[in-house]
Amino acid sequence: MTDANSGPHHVNLQCFRSKEKSSRMNVVEIIGVNPVFRAEVEKLSRTATCDASVLIIGETGTGKEVFARTIHNLGKRGSKPFIPVNCGAIPVDLVENELFGHERGAYTGASISHVGLIGEAAGGTLFLDEIDSLPLMAQVKLLRFLQEREYRPLGSSKTLRADVRIISASSVDLRKAVAAGRLRQDLFFRLNVVTLDIPPLRERREDIIPFAEHFLCRYATEFNKPAREFSQDALIKLMSYNWPGNVREMENTIERAVVLSEQAVIGEDGIVLSGADTPATHEPFQKAKAKAVDQFERDYIQALLMAHRGNITRAADTAKKDRRAFVHLIRKHKIAVQQFKTTSHTLGSRELQETV
Repeated sequence: MTDANSGPHHVNLQCFRSKEKSSRMNVVEIIGVNPVFRAEVEKLSRTATCDASVLIIGETGTGKEVFARTIHNLGKRGSKPFIPVNCGAIPVDLVENELFGHERGAYTGASISHVGLIGEAAGGTLFLDEIDSLPLMAQVKLLRFLQEREYRPLGSSKTLRADVRIISASSVDLRKAVAAGRLRQDLFFRLNVVTLDIPPLRERREDIIPFAEHFLCRYATEFNKPAREFSQDALIKLMSYNWPGNVREMENTIERAVVLSEQAVIGEDGIVLSGADTPATHEPFQKAKAKAVDQFERDYIQALLMAHRGNITRAADTAKKDRRAFVHLIRKHKIAVQQFKTTSHTLGSRELQETV
């Protein structure tokens, strides 16, 4: 950790490079040290071992599909298909056809049979994002499938069975959707056996730096770019922003910064934000900056302790800080080191490396 007016903060790339994608990845990674977020991750890991329906709630860009993929990969269905579908992106008159399929001749132009998404997901998982956008008639058929594990393709007289786990997601309060008549209450109850609530990035600021470092490593490697560090001013800028687009917005921001950078250090000017969120200007500059630096220190130290599982000596070495000075910062920010000695950002199982 450098002082407020010193040089760039060096990113510890080695710990991320050891997790780069390969043809046979056996790790599912979810980044985050925030206690509320970690509680949801622990719930996720317990949920993965059973076949209960899961409802994932979170703002756009928080990583709902990543959570769903992780549940799939950690469970017994991990080697089977994972089929994601955005219910809001399917034209209303095609929803039933897409979900349940059709027989040849079911309607004009149906010259061949179509299996449908449920058929494609047989043995695996069907992820229904924006479930509140599903038309009511399709909701009735989905409810029947959840109850009986049976469905009938359009134009068919045969009832088919399929072993499919359903994971659904929404960025809105589904209770309000039920009250407004956009979502059937009985379907809501069927989907809502286990709920995972992903907090937005603005409520887990201690996770901003780990995400920034992760994306820097990923895209510098992917595009063979020289970027290896963030300046401290760049990190303060990242920490001071509220990220209305959450992790997806951050990923795009860091990817753009890496692509456009021809230097080893990405400075403040390289971090281009949407402008929709800016720091408060009612305070003097030095006071506002001191607050941002203070928040940065706390989040950075927590991120290092998480990366090194509570090992203060290794965390201090990574920060290029004397151990006593590092301990002083821990005490200054009243950080409980013990919590990091049992925390890991990694959930072990099958192929996938994603971030939330």
